[in-house]
Amino acid sequence: MAHVISDECVACGTCVDECPVGAISEGDGKYEINADECVDCGSCAAVCPTGAISAE
Repeated sequence: MAHVISDECVACGTCVDECPVGAISEGDGKYEINADECVDCGSCAAVCPTGAISAE
């Protein structure tokens, strides 16, 4: 089960460097997590300053 990024995302990019598999990329106004690549480690959610990332 992949993590997802909600509309609370402010596109700061903090989560990108934390992803060990490179599953996060810049989308339209916010970042997005590729569900096929996400290993559900939660490291991105731990560093998100707005709490926009959660388990799906």
